[in-house]
Amino acid sequence: MADKKIKVKLVKSIIGTKQDHRATVRGLGLRKLNSVAELEDTPAVRGMINKVQYLVKVEG
Repeated sequence: MADKKIKVKLVKSIIGTKQDHRATVRGLGLRKLNSVAELEDTPAVRGMINKVQYLVKVEG
């Protein structure tokens, strides 16, 4: 499971969001709008994505 990768893209601005949601987006390695990060598919990463699912898009 840990050998699989998923791409996460920031599709909505973090302006006006909660501080901990901003920190979660930064923890995923996303900075600017439309930036993409390739991450290991782990339960921890899935939980972070689930927390900010209204800001990001998962690609494969």
